[in-house]
Amino acid sequence: MTTITRELLLKKPFNDFRNYPYGFARSGDFSIRESDALTHYGCLITAMLNGEFKPTFQEDIDLLTAAKGEQAPVTPVEKAWAKYQARIHRPKVASMYGKGKFADDSLGSSSDTEDDLIVED
Repeated sequence: MTTITRELLLKKPFNDFRNYPYGFARSGDFSIRESDALTHYGCLITAMLNGEFKPTFQEDIDLLTAAKGEQAPVTPVEKAWAKYQARIHRPKVASMYGKGKFADDSLGSSSDTEDDLIVED
């Protein structure tokens, strides 16, 4: 089994195809520096958050505490990660046309009155 090293995690580019299918740089949510920071440090941060990698450097420990929300983000990487988390956890906007068909049958249903309709020729 391969041990996960810091260098290996920093070489692997971080992508979030579920929320950003075209990448961070093309989303319009992040600046070029922020998207570069997310791409470069994202795998390291997620590995530390998931417990797959234990931080050894003070920079990694500070990055982990900022990613958990235990301290305010200071470095550009920490700020980019906080912005990314805020973007993917924002509430979804509802449609201006509603959620769909009206679910309550008692108010708008006319299926019971169709049998009483008399058509004269």
